[in-house]
Amino acid sequence: MLRSILRFFCVALVMVTPACLAQSLPSTAGETLSGKPIVLADAVRGRTAVLVAGFSREGGNGTGDWVKAIQADPAFAKASVYSVAMLASAPGFIRGMIRSGMKKGLSPQAQDRFVVLTEDEKSWRTYFGVTTDKEPYVVLLDAQGQILWHGHGYAANLEPQLRAAMR
Repeated sequence: MLRSILRFFCVALVMVTPACLAQSLPSTAGETLSGKPIVLADAVRGRTAVLVAGFSREGGNGTGDWVKAIQADPAFAKASVYSVAMLASAPGFIRGMIRSGMKKGLSPQAQDRFVVLTEDEKSWRTYFGVTTDKEPYVVLLDAQGQILWHGHGYAANLEPQLRAAMR
């Protein structure tokens, strides 16, 4: 009986553990908003990094608040921070307009840290553990690429948790 209960809890734990905890960062080639090719897995290798991703317009709109909060916090001074926009679901003929809209108001340095992806959407959704497109997703990685913290939602609600994980 005890063995059956224990087995049930082990199976339940595996089912509720976010998929992103068991995966490595996808090696998808993307492009920064400044037009430079980038593979995030290579760019963050060997350094602490924070990835803030949006999988829809609504979710993407929240990524800017995350980046501002992280950049304003001295605890993240040594971390590489990247915004990620997944555009695979957007029709190809409007991706250029979407990119132009995202560039507005961003400095050249910010454009270099803003990655646009148009492939492997399923892998990225799995990595971030996407359950809703309406919110931004955040992952804190250590220098070995291990996930130290992950979450989704808005910066005002979760940034203190991310800061605590950074220590």
